[in-house]
Amino acid sequence: MALALFDLDNTLLAGDSDYLWGRFLVEQKRVDEQEYDRENKRFLELYQQGALDIYEFAEFAFKPLTAIHPETLKTLHQQFMADKILPIITDKARALVKKHKEDGDILIIITATNSFVTAPIAKEFDIDNLIATEPEMINGRYSGKISGTPCFKEGKITRLQEWLLEKHIAFEDCTFYSDSINDLPLLKRVNNPVVVDPDEKLAAYAKENNWPIISLR
Repeated sequence: MALALFDLDNTLLAGDSDYLWGRFLVEQKRVDEQEYDRENKRFLELYQQGALDIYEFAEFAFKPLTAIHPETLKTLHQQFMADKILPIITDKARALVKKHKEDGDILIIITATNSFVTAPIAKEFDIDNLIATEPEMINGRYSGKISGTPCFKEGKITRLQEWLLEKHIAFEDCTFYSDSINDLPLLKRVNNPVVVDPDEKLAAYAKENNWPIISLR
């Protein structure tokens, strides 16, 4: 059985859903524009450098989830999908997903971005399996904390192993598509790493190790 693993932001998407969700909240005047925009950009730069503290970022990113009623969040996300996400899903990305489906592979989106933001995006790609950073919920409301292991860096390996164990799935072949140096731990673990529109650090590593580099843009 073959697995096809997809990072989401700047891999299947031609942009970063976490960052765009922050921009969307600013535009909707749901957060303080000056402060939130500044911090959103700072965290994006840290992520791109491979220096993000996932717990510090989660404290920032989850705060609006705690302040807005879940039903309102659902409505906001529907508009977010239309305004910000659908325009950055390319035909090449859809075609790649379709090819793996036709090959009979098990498809999984594995992303550091939280499941609130990413679950509807996975549904848009018609990918049933999502492994994401999970925001904790207590009594139907977001608490502002991470539940379990963050799906980030080495945490992606941990979360994938937990998922495979839970589903009783063994595999012989695994392809992982990613753009980010943050995903190097998992890229090094699979037998078929594929680098997609990579950041500078990952591009250099991929070239040194003769990994395939593709573009979905």
